[in-house]
Amino acid sequence: MIKSYIVDETCNDMRLDRWIRNTLGNIPQSLIEKNLRAGKIKVNNKKVKSSFKIKAGFEIQTFNLDFKENISQKKIKYQPTDQVIKENENLIIDDNENFIVLNKNSGISVQGGTKSKKNLVDIFAKSEVFKNSKPYSVHRLDKDTSGVFIMAKNRETAQLLTSLFRLRKVHKTYLAICHGELESNKGEWISDLIRYDNGKKVIEKARTLFRVIDKNSLCSLVEMKPITGRKHQLRKQLYEIGHSIFGDTKYRNSEFAKGINKNLMLHSYQIKFMIKDKKYTYTALLPDYFKKLLKIKRLNFSS
Repeated sequence: MIKSYIVDETCNDMRLDRWIRNTLGNIPQSLIEKNLRAGKIKVNNKKVKSSFKIKAGFEIQTFNLDFKENISQKKIKYQPTDQVIKENENLIIDDNENFIVLNKNSGISVQGGTKSKKNLVDIFAKSEVFKNSKPYSVHRLDKDTSGVFIMAKNRETAQLLTSLFRLRKVHKTYLAICHGELESNKGEWISDLIRYDNGKKVIEKARTLFRVIDKNSLCSLVEMKPITGRKHQLRKQLYEIGHSIFGDTKYRNSEFAKGINKNLMLHSYQIKFMIKDKKYTYTALLPDYFKKLLKIKRLNFSS
């Protein structure tokens, strides 16, 4: 059986063997190498090595894979109820022949993994919206971040949109409520962010334009436009300057450890891009819990 996968933004620059384990299960390296040599796993219809770095938008094909050894972990599909499907369908901002745009809730993953969990791809795979197609995730949005999210309805659109994200032709605007009063009202954050890939330390340059919308001595409402797309970029950058986001339990400054909010106060507010000279702009309304905290903290925002 032949299967095809489109690499999304979350896997950009990932080693092929790591992608295989993340997507197909915890497969022994020997079996991965064996199937690659046999041409049963290809990237853009070409044989490559296990160390090959894949890019967002690449197509990975598998041909009659035969794993004779037991795989200890398999990707388990989440089985959504009709109510869950309906709740997420109600979040759709736009539904056209090539993609949908929705206002994603906080607390839901974009894709599933080796553990059974609620995720948008499995939910919309059962939706009437994708009755004659299947959902393709084309960009990253953290589980705890709410706001604008796009899923393609076909392979061609998925490749196009992932390419636009990779080439930084999609302009994203985020809103966050952070602890403390930011000194500068606007500017650019340029950071060297650290991550680890298979135990190896990797330093990545991160750039974000920011503008303070409102602030007081206790907190700030900040608008952010990331130029680069590093993992947890905005959360890390605010943490580094001592102004962690309300509700962030991973990146939080010690002086703000008490009174952690249940929800992460980071919202993907707007996305803009262009396809064939046509401009697309999508804006996601703020969640109720975000608006409630704005009111409590006496921060003003007019959409």
